[in-house]
Amino acid sequence: MVDTNFYNNNGPFTLQKIAESCEAKLADASKSIIEVRDIASMENAGEGEICFFYDKKAKEKAANIKATACVTTEDLAAFVPGNVVVLTVANPKLAFLKLNSLLYSERHPQPNTSSSARIHPSAIIGENCFIGENVVIGKDVKIGKNCVIEHNAVIDAGCVIGDNNRIGVGAHISYCRMGSNCYIFSGARIGQDGFGFMMVAGQHKRIPQVGLVIIGNDVEVGANTCIDRGALDNTVIGDGCRIDNLVQIAHNDKLGKGCVVVSQTGIAGSCTFGDYVVCGGQTGFADHLTIGSGAQIGAQSGIMRDIEPGSVVMGYPAVPIKDFMRQVSFIQKSTKK
Repeated sequence: MVDTNFYNNNGPFTLQKIAESCEAKLADASKSIIEVRDIASMENAGEGEICFFYDKKAKEKAANIKATACVTTEDLAAFVPGNVVVLTVANPKLAFLKLNSLLYSERHPQPNTSSSARIHPSAIIGENCFIGENVVIGKDVKIGKNCVIEHNAVIDAGCVIGDNNRIGVGAHISYCRMGSNCYIFSGARIGQDGFGFMMVAGQHKRIPQVGLVIIGNDVEVGANTCIDRGALDNTVIGDGCRIDNLVQIAHNDKLGKGCVVVSQTGIAGSCTFGDYVVCGGQTGFADHLTIGSGAQIGAQSGIMRDIEPGSVVMGYPAVPIKDFMRQVSFIQKSTKK
């Protein structure tokens, strides 16, 4: 059962409503008016709750389902006990996403501006915004409507934030133009100096970083992730990107739309990603690389050269996934001799 101290439960809903929202087929139409109030796991779901069963390996566990209803596939429906109402779908995982969104929602603060917030008189704040405790908003900042700026966040001078954005607790945004429907999680740092130095007379002299960070629409940036502004050209994060916690994106990097970058990845400066690139955790990229659209990078890989579109690579240095598997197999066989 989801803890309603943290999330709103929008139920209960009838099985008819749930079937419609999940694009599911209700096996017994006479059960359409039965209501469920929560989602739970197969093992823990009970009366008034609904569960999901999509793993063939769990067929034996299915016999012990005690939920009121179960969402599953046509192939697995026969393993669900007869007293459990069955809803069948082509894709149970997608159905779970839809039902989760229907039943539960995060608690959003009501529009309000805290008395402790420090907002420059020239800043423009859209309607229906929440500005939390100790927020600092600088000169000439523009924030769209329906935004949530959580406690202790800082938005520096000149930044532009679109509509329906959420800026997490303690996040710091500078030198940035952001689209709409973005979520910047707690502690993220956007628009900091790029890491650029030149050796002059035995000293590391800082190279001025005069670019911006341009963030598209529907972007998520995880907690404590850093995105540096460009040295001259802008750092660009395309529409629909999902960036995990503790990621470093350096100056002048450009990510196409829909890229996924998992935790502890580090991308050196001036790399260009195509669309829908996926990077596993702890991936490292050398600078000035081009990663083609649709490429997939396995976790803990080291990328030292350009990657062709659609490639699947892994290892350090990264090689095509089949070559990586052969290398692993060879090492395993060699160590057994």
